[in-house]
Amino acid sequence: MQKAPACTIAVLAQAVKELFGSTDDIRVIGIRHGEKMYETLLTNEECAHALDLGNFYQVPCDKRDLNYDKYLKQGDVKRNPLTEFNSSNTAQLTVEEVKEKLLTLPFIQEQLASFGR
Repeated sequence: MQKAPACTIAVLAQAVKELFGSTDDIRVIGIRHGEKMYETLLTNEECAHALDLGNFYQVPCDKRDLNYDKYLKQGDVKRNPLTEFNSSNTAQLTVEEVKEKLLTLPFIQEQLASFGR
């Protein structure tokens, strides 16, 4: 899994607003019932076996058998030092960085062209 930066919806909205020259206000409506505040990209359980390869995490498949008896008698006390990787604890992009990424997308380029930008 590739490590990737993230941004908040507020930063994304501001970047789109600036790219398209909008003067509209961004209205914050708050958190809706059941809405997640971040996306989990690598769980704590996956971290137990994951390898940090710099720009990537390698997550090997779980090849354990279903003989749980061996886990009741003898467990694994070692813990990988990696912790959950999610969109909240990764590098956060700035508005300018989001604009740079958006400008690489053909859809955004087409839309900007149709706006005469």
